[in-house]
Amino acid sequence: MTDTFQIVQRFIKKESFSGVLLFVATLAAVMVANSVLSQAYFDLWHMPLGVTLGGHTISMDLTHWIDDGLMALFFLMVGLEIKRELLIGELSSFSKASFPIVAAIGGMVIPALVYVGLNPNNPIGFGIPMATDIAFALGILMLLGKKVNPSLKLFLVALAVVDDLGAVLIVATVYTSEIHVEYFLHAGLVYLAIWILNYKKVTMLTPYLILGIALWIFIHSIGVHATIAGVLLAFAIPITSKVNEKEFIKASKTAIDDFEKHIDTIPILNHHQIDALEDIVHNYTKVQNPLVKLEHLLHNLSAFFIMPLFAFSNAGVVLNFNAMSEHMMIVLGVIFGLIVGKPIGIFGFTYLASKLKIVTKPDDLGWDEIFAVGFLGGIGFTMSIFITQLAFLDETMISAVKLGVFIASFIAGIIGILLILKAHKKKMVS
Repeated sequence: MTDTFQIVQRFIKKESFSGVLLFVATLAAVMVANSVLSQAYFDLWHMPLGVTLGGHTISMDLTHWIDDGLMALFFLMVGLEIKRELLIGELSSFSKASFPIVAAIGGMVIPALVYVGLNPNNPIGFGIPMATDIAFALGILMLLGKKVNPSLKLFLVALAVVDDLGAVLIVATVYTSEIHVEYFLHAGLVYLAIWILNYKKVTMLTPYLILGIALWIFIHSIGVHATIAGVLLAFAIPITSKVNEKEFIKASKTAIDDFEKHIDTIPILNHHQIDALEDIVHNYTKVQNPLVKLEHLLHNLSAFFIMPLFAFSNAGVVLNFNAMSEHMMIVLGVIFGLIVGKPIGIFGFTYLASKLKIVTKPDDLGWDEIFAVGFLGGIGFTMSIFITQLAFLDETMISAVKLGVFIASFIAGIIGILLILKAHKKKMVS
């Protein structure tokens, strides 16, 4: 349990700093898009780039390589987080998982209904206000420091994991292009090979990643959004290590004793000591959990490179408020979905389920804090922009919706901060 808590703590710290980077990248994108460099900025992301493997060629512009390629690594990390939480984390038992699951379901269903209610003739954008940007939300909580209940952070992380799973399902089932059935067999065979590695207890990550690239290629060819390959791969990565902790300690002690036994007066390591060190390194590799190891590696890459790059390439919108007025109902659907639907869904579903004794509210969380998290859930940003790119083709509409996402995320963040500060002040008084 302590190891799980430490993993979550490290996750929160990295996510909070990632939130700062996302904000800087977004601000830079908007400034460049509205400067004299605007045309060069948009030309850069539309620059074509192709890769040929044997007789198979994939050609996309730079934006799509980021959205379909690098974001597949982000979704791989998301999938690893979901699997870890389901097996050993905050979602590993019904009692722990039920409350954030109900919160996340409410936070997806109500925003979607709000959007569809305002756009009954154009419902395709319903997935946009369903998403929560965990990096920005946790970044705000970290900036507030000790004024935030630690249990609130854990609740937000668990809620966001379920929210991410919902986003993955939406992208996989709704936002797909033309389906090419002939590639299903290829993708299925590759995925079967990946699970055979898991069944044979292979813990080396390299074969999984190589087959993961092939899976990405075939899923991209099918027409399903290629980022889903990352999630499918994540579910097949084993969580158990080759040896347990006690075996590692015993083998390492033997190697260290051997290292010490062969100390001599020569100021370089002898071959006995080198062999002992190699045994320690070998045992270190065997005791590592493949899932946690890969998640740790991807988290840095995602937090400090992929997500800021995605924000910089996708958040650059020309501040054209006429475009917003042209597509006002769609924009309002997104804005009200995020700043009204999210808090009502998260708070309303958990409150109702608690009163009906379907779930139990954690004792160390107040209803005012849960309501505050509802507004932080309205910070859609990264995933909302990602789904916007999939839902619409018209560039003017996309720009208008992005502005709506920015406005809603800003308002939701401010309200969330004020409510958290109010809840903290109330606790200090009582």
